[in-house]
Amino acid sequence: MTIAERSIHAREPVADHEQKRVALGYLQEAWAEARLDGIDGDCLAQTCLFAAFAELVTTYGEDVAATFAEGLATRIRNGEFSLELRRQ
Repeated sequence: MTIAERSIHAREPVADHEQKRVALGYLQEAWAEARLDGIDGDCLAQTCLFAAFAELVTTYGEDVAATFAEGLATRIRNGEFSLELRRQ
């Protein structure tokens, strides 16, 4: 997609799930570039988590962000963030 196409799409209302899909694409591109530049994956992950939680705190406040974070352990254990599919 060209910059002009992105600009046009940026003005149109976009569904939440579509925004998340596009945002993930941007993050995956940035992640790949950082890895090519030699940045360690663990360093990237921790930095991304910090940036994400800082944005959540800024947007919703500390209490809401903390409540969200409390549910992450269960979601991680349930495989919501696992990229490999488990076979039964």
